[in-house]
Amino acid sequence: MNEFIHKDLLGMGDLSVGDITLILDTAESLKEISTRDIKKVPTLRGKSVVNYFFEPSTRTRTSFDIAAKRLSADTFSLTASGSSSVKGETLIDTAKNLQAMNPDIIVLRHPSTGAPHLLAKEISAGVINAGDGINEHPTQALLDMLTIRERKGRIEGLEIAIIGDISHSRVARSNIIGLTRMGAKVTVSGPPTMIPAYIELFGVKVVLNPAEAVKNKDVVMMLRIQLERQSNVLFPSLREYASFFGLTKEILKGAKKDVVVMHPGPINRGVEITSEVADGPRSVILDQVTNGVAVRMAVLYLLLGGYKE
Repeated sequence: MNEFIHKDLLGMGDLSVGDITLILDTAESLKEISTRDIKKVPTLRGKSVVNYFFEPSTRTRTSFDIAAKRLSADTFSLTASGSSSVKGETLIDTAKNLQAMNPDIIVLRHPSTGAPHLLAKEISAGVINAGDGINEHPTQALLDMLTIRERKGRIEGLEIAIIGDISHSRVARSNIIGLTRMGAKVTVSGPPTMIPAYIELFGVKVVLNPAEAVKNKDVVMMLRIQLERQSNVLFPSLREYASFFGLTKEILKGAKKDVVVMHPGPINRGVEITSEVADGPRSVILDQVTNGVAVRMAVLYLLLGGYKE
């Protein structure tokens, strides 16, 4: 097995093809633990993981919590409303106070881009980026890649469409970096107001019409509209967005017969994707949730067990 020599997981750009493959292989082997009667192994006994979330999250925080507990690590959860940050304490001060308690890993979700990078420089504990502003969400990209590899047997050479609010999506950014690095061909689509300028420099193709974007694709990944991250309304109405950019059974007919449909959740049913497609036979949305636990187990294991000083 290759050695994983990272202290932190901050973004997909920090990971080589070998790193990504090692994480996916490790996650695949750890999935079996979640099918046992007793879903626990002593691998990380005595290690401590702090989940520090400045934004609401159900899937990601629960997934990290379950992942750590299945590896027998001790977990502690903090939210911004329950921390000293509401009293004016800075992120660095909070981090240094946490560091004084000697945690092994801090999992951070923060509304400011770059917050996990700042934290990682200040403390000796490992830092995992669970989403920073509109920048990245690396473990989501890794679980998406694991799901794709399970269904397709590979990532290299696949044709993948990512459709929706590309500008504000950290999921899109992490997936674009990871998927292109692994040799997939990525097309992005969405309203022109939601496509970043010069995104082609990331090695992707832009096709504004979603019906054209999904043609002959192996994977179609829909994104949630992130109204909470938009300073201006970038489309006239949800109804109009749904009629022009929502994924329907009709549009999906243009993709390959064995196309895989993905969504990071939470789904706005009837807006980005119809219920018929979300609950249909091509959807792997619940597989993504299952794989989220396995990938986060793998990341915790590799950072705490595979990292060599």
